[in-house]
Amino acid sequence: MLSSIRMTLRKPWVGGTVGIVLLLAVWWIFTTSHENSAFPNPVKVARSVVDDGWGFYSANIGSTIGRAGWGYLIGNLVALALAAIVLVLPRLEEMVSQMGVITNCLPITAVGPLVMIIFGSRVSAIVLSAMLVFFTTLVGSLVGLKSASRTMLDVISAYGGSSWTQVWKVRLIAALPSVFSALQVAIPGAVLGAIVGEYLGGIDTGIGVALNAAQRQVQPERVWALSIITGLISLFGYGLVGLIGRCLTPWAKDGHR
Repeated sequence: MLSSIRMTLRKPWVGGTVGIVLLLAVWWIFTTSHENSAFPNPVKVARSVVDDGWGFYSANIGSTIGRAGWGYLIGNLVALALAAIVLVLPRLEEMVSQMGVITNCLPITAVGPLVMIIFGSRVSAIVLSAMLVFFTTLVGSLVGLKSASRTMLDVISAYGGSSWTQVWKVRLIAALPSVFSALQVAIPGAVLGAIVGEYLGGIDTGIGVALNAAQRQVQPERVWALSIITGLISLFGYGLVGLIGRCLTPWAKDGHR
């Protein structure tokens, strides 16, 4: 009996569930003891979601997920391609790394308007999403691609294999655990970039658009509801990528993901 309880408590979802319950409890206690119109209790937030209806949230969530998805795809493809090129042409590593650092250091709220002017309001959300994804995946890919066994690389070279053959047959497989870890961490960045791009304006639907409108109309319950939904989207994407990574890299240790 005790052993089964211990096994259950060790499961990853148990800790997450307990954390959510504790967070809701603290939220409820705080809002009950401190009345503040800008900080509604969980019941009011849930009631707001019901009152707004599924149509309101589905339209905005779908638009944001679409833009975040394109940004996630583009940012990851560019990062993976540059990481592979660096392995074949090591002299480019410093330049590529600096490019990634600069992209990561740029304040998104400051560069957002400039991106909107250059690419247009409808594409800016995708560009910002890709920018927030790029650095995380680039670093994870470089670390992973360099973790290949030197013995295996020497075998490829001994049989006349090129640098690209090493990347394809050895480095890519060795890098998968690190790459999937980076892909997981990049999920919230993709969502955040899309929402900031929507928030800047020029777009009809999206969580960022709805947040902007709710703030201007002083609707704290809707603001909280949209913020929580944003977190849930990121959490779901993070878990989904992690699940795919575990299925595709069964040889990797849990500690490496």
